[in-house]
Amino acid sequence: MKKTIGSILAGGGLVGILYFGYQYFQNSESFEAFGADIAVSTGDYVPILVSAVVMLVGIVITRVK
Repeated sequence: MKKTIGSILAGGGLVGILYFGYQYFQNSESFEAFGADIAVSTGDYVPILVSAVVMLVGIVITRVK
């Protein structure tokens, strides 16, 4: 049972990292100033961190005996 719950959490966390990471990079804007290309991200990184924590908790649950 622990292995199943851990696998679901790890998989959900990975999907969250991929999805929110893609959104984060899509929300970045770039402009040119003095000949240099400057990128500014307007995305929120908190969902990425939460997904990473969920994934790590899932991995720990599957590995603990």
